[in-house]
Amino acid sequence: MELLFVALGGALLGLAARYALPRRLTHGSVLVPAVGTGVASLVWVVLTWLGWAWDGGWIWWVSFVVAAIAAVVVDVVLGRRREAADLAMLHRISRTGLPA
Repeated sequence: MELLFVALGGALLGLAARYALPRRLTHGSVLVPAVGTGVASLVWVVLTWLGWAWDGGWIWWVSFVVAAIAAVVVDVVLGRRREAADLAMLHRISRTGLPA
């Protein structure tokens, strides 16, 4: 049951990262929340396997902090790379007249 709450918290953190950061139009609307969900769940499972108690506070904090960091990094890096790729394609199209 706790894994469900962790996944939901990761999804909410991913949604917050998506709408709080710029360049949200450069990637899909579900990508960053999915990253938050997956990372939070993965960290929770790994920490559980390592023997961390599910009713302790640290497992929750670590899972949510790592998920938030991962969502922000993915959003920022993907947005920058996509903008650069779009700009490069625009220059290539405007120079040759045909998409490459």
